[in-house]
Amino acid sequence: MISIGTLDEFDKDLKRLSKKYRTLERDIEVLGMVLKTNPDANPTFSFRIEGLGIETCVIKVKKIASQSFKGKGVQSGFRLVYAYFEQEDRIVYIELHHKSEKAMEDRVRIKRHFK
Repeated sequence: MISIGTLDEFDKDLKRLSKKYRTLERDIEVLGMVLKTNPDANPTFSFRIEGLGIETCVIKVKKIASQSFKGKGVQSGFRLVYAYFEQEDRIVYIELHHKSEKAMEDRVRIKRHFK
């Protein structure tokens, strides 16, 4: 069974966004259940981030269903970035943001924690 961990910065992202989007914590739990059964990149919903210069597999989920956006389904605008360690059956959540806040993932954060 795949385990899921988080970086402290991710926890801060989640706490900050949860104040505005009340269902976000539950939405992330549901996403976690999906990732435990299918952790690899799944085109149209997620993709591997290339060009980081690191060996770790880092994936960005660009479509997350959220109850905070009723009627919009997976077009909510949340982005989640995680590292997937296939040999260890482990996922580490790195970053969570709303697409209106920033367009790209925090590559400095990724490189700081994963080499």
